[in-house]
Amino acid sequence: MNSETIAVRLQKDLNQRLASLATRTGRSKSFYVKQAISRYLEDMEDTYLAIDRIENPGKRVSMEDAKRILDVED
Repeated sequence: MNSETIAVRLQKDLNQRLASLATRTGRSKSFYVKQAISRYLEDMEDTYLAIDRIENPGKRVSMEDAKRILDVED
């Protein structure tokens, strides 16, 4: 896996919480930072996709038409 390093400044209390969690679970602080960023990015990407779909609506298809087009039975 290719990876790159970034630097992040955290408030002291946030860094202490992160360190405490890492110690309690035997995981690294980097593990939790990567998990948090990944989940946040997924949420934000979904949010912006939804906003884009609302602002730029495309052709809509009813569920019945979609099932017919895809040849799916109930």
